[in-house]
Amino acid sequence: MKAVLQKIVRPTDASSVMLDRRLDDCIPFQWHHHPEFELTLTLNSRGQRFVGDHIGTYDDGDLVLVGSNLPHTWLSSSKVDEVAPHVALVLWFHPEWVERMQDGFVELGPVRAMFDRSAPGLQFSQEVAHRIRPLFERLRTLAPEERLPDVLALLTILARDEHATRLSERVVAASGRAVDRGRLDRVLDHIHLSYAENPSIEELADIAALSLSGLHRLFLRHLDMPISQYLMRLRIGEACALLSGTEKSVAHVSEMVGYRSIANFNRQFKAQKGMTPRQFRQRFQANG
Repeated sequence: MKAVLQKIVRPTDASSVMLDRRLDDCIPFQWHHHPEFELTLTLNSRGQRFVGDHIGTYDDGDLVLVGSNLPHTWLSSSKVDEVAPHVALVLWFHPEWVERMQDGFVELGPVRAMFDRSAPGLQFSQEVAHRIRPLFERLRTLAPEERLPDVLALLTILARDEHATRLSERVVAASGRAVDRGRLDRVLDHIHLSYAENPSIEELADIAALSLSGLHRLFLRHLDMPISQYLMRLRIGEACALLSGTEKSVAHVSEMVGYRSIANFNRQFKAQKGMTPRQFRQRFQANG
């Protein structure tokens, strides 16, 4: 199924938008995306979480930061307290605000870096989620113009969470960012445009104006993985998007993301996702 673009009204009196969502019956499967970064704290609810190509379970106190334009949804299966509603406390941040947040405030560098890392979605540790829960719940009681100090305090705590984990293998390019922001940005931009054509390492090194070993070190330093692994994760992530958002055959999807052998595609897909491409599609269709 194709993710629906959700339009979020941007306020004139606050840097973020807050939603206090309370549902008695369930949190429904609503596969959607939007340019805004989304921080969601889910309370009194258990079920499945879908972020990009990630499918996982969530429980009370689940805290996730979803990157710009990354498709996502939650689907509840039960409550912790049957009398109380399912609760989703949500903060949305416009990409332009995130882009400019360091202007004049060098202390927000780690927070900005956290937003950059959230492109594939980040799940925060239980300890940190428990720590910020009272702060997050307090935001509901504040007027929009009063929230900023608490929002910045909350984001600063999250940026220090060394145990936050990446959710999706599919990386969505951040909205509104300049293409040429250094060697890595140039290379990543080219990879995202031509990954299905299998760009050579030599070609990418030329774009970065680096030697092959220099390009290798660049990826290890900034992305903590070699180029071959990044390309493989990108292809599998894009395949997941096609499997969940289109009716194209598995063989066609394999071709579209750059695999010349469907057997190799099936093998790498299962190694990454723990299931075959057909099983992955069935998981989405069962909830759609």
